[in-house]
Amino acid sequence: MNGSSERRVGRFSFGFLRCSPLIISGLLSPLLCAADDTEALREQVQRLQERVEALEEETVTAERRGDLGASVSEADVTAAEETDGVHVGGAVRFNLVHRDFVQASQDKYGESGLDVFRLNVDGEVDNILVSAEYRFYSYMHTLHHGWIGYEFDDQSQVQFGIHRVPFGLLPYPAHNAWFGVPYYVGLGDDYDMGLKYERTDGAWNTQLAFYKNEELNDATDPERYSFDLIRGGDQQNEEVNQLNARVAYTFGLGTNCETEVGASAQAGEVYNTTTGRRGDHSAGAAHLDSRCGRWNLQLKGASYEYDPANPQGVDPRTVQVGAFAGTYDIAGEADILVANLAYNLPSPWESVDSITCYNDYSRLYKADRALDSRINTLGCAIGSGPLFTYVDYIMANNMPYFGSGSLAGGGEDEWHSRLNINIGFYW
Repeated sequence: MNGSSERRVGRFSFGFLRCSPLIISGLLSPLLCAADDTEALREQVQRLQERVEALEEETVTAERRGDLGASVSEADVTAAEETDGVHVGGAVRFNLVHRDFVQASQDKYGESGLDVFRLNVDGEVDNILVSAEYRFYSYMHTLHHGWIGYEFDDQSQVQFGIHRVPFGLLPYPAHNAWFGVPYYVGLGDDYDMGLKYERTDGAWNTQLAFYKNEELNDATDPERYSFDLIRGGDQQNEEVNQLNARVAYTFGLGTNCETEVGASAQAGEVYNTTTGRRGDHSAGAAHLDSRCGRWNLQLKGASYEYDPANPQGVDPRTVQVGAFAGTYDIAGEADILVANLAYNLPSPWESVDSITCYNDYSRLYKADRALDSRINTLGCAIGSGPLFTYVDYIMANNMPYFGSGSLAGGGEDEWHSRLNINIGFYW
C-alpha cells in the first residue's frame, strides 16, 4: 500500500511540472501556471491516475501468476492456510487398578500401566471440516474415528466417514471412565462408517444417519474401540445397511436449567456369511439429560432386538460382539435402564479447575429371563490444566470383565469391585 502511494505521488508531481511554461528557467512554483491551463491540467492528472491504477492492477495480476518471481507462491500460501486450519492434539493416560476378583491384583495391592496414547486431528480447510483420532493401547492400536464434513450457512452439518452413531444420551451415556451397559452392547459411544446429517433449530436438534457397515469394514477383527457384531466360530453375523434417527428438544434453552428430552430409533440388517442371507436388528430409546445449576441428571430407557439369519443349529437368542481385542456374547433381545446423577463442586483450590462427582447406574434386562447384568460407578472427575483424572469405584454384577459375568445367559449372581484411577495428560 505504501509503495503504491509513493509511486502515485511522484508521477502526479511530474505531470504538474509540465503545466508550467517557466520550467526551463527552473522556477517550479505552481502559482505561475496560467489560469486557462487549469482545466487541461486536471484532465492530464485524471488520465495519469487511471494509467497508474491500470499498471498497479497489472502488477498484482503478474505477482499472482508468479511472473515477477514472487518468493511465495499460491500453493505455498494455500498450504500455510491449511496448516493453520488443522490442529493436532492428543493425550496419554495411565491406570492404577485394584480388582477384588483377581488374586494377583489383591496380592500385589493393585496394578498400574499405560491405558492409551492417542493422537487427534481437528480443523477446517477450505470450508471442509475434518476430525480424526488414532489410539495406541499396549495390546492393540486402532482408529477411533475419522470423518470429513461440511457446515452449511444455517449451521447444519453433514459428516462422511467413521463417526459417532446418534443414539440416546450424547455425547456419552455416563460420566465415568468405564462407562456402563449401553456401551458394552454397542448402543453407547458407538462409531460406524456412513453419512450423517445434523441440524439445530433453536431448541430442536435432529440427526439422521445411514451406516453401510461397522467402522473397520472387517467384522472378523475385534481390535476396535466400539462394540459391534464380530464374526467368529459359528457366529458369522455382521452389521450392514443401518439407519439412525435422533430427535431432541431442550427446555429452558439458554437458562441456568436446561433439560433435553429426546427419542432415538435404529434399524439395520444383519448379514450372515454362512447362509448368505440377511436378518435384521432394531433399537429404540427415550432419554432425559437435565443440567440445572451444578446438577446433571441423566435418564434413559432403551430396547434392542437381533433377528439373525443363522444356519440351523446356531442359537439365535445370543449374538457375538467384540472390541478391545476380545469378544463375548450378549442377549439377542433386552431392555436397558440408565440412571446417572452428577454434581459439579466448586473447587477450593486455585490449581484445580473442576471437580465433578457422580453415581452412574445401568442395568440390562434380558428377554429370556436370564440373570440381569448391573453396574454402578461412584466416583469423581478432576480437571487441573492439561491433567484430567478419574477416580472410580466400580461395582458390577454379571458383567463382562468382572469375574465370570455375562451379558448373555448364565454368568454369576455376585458383585465384584474395581478401584480404577485413570490419570491423563492432554494437549
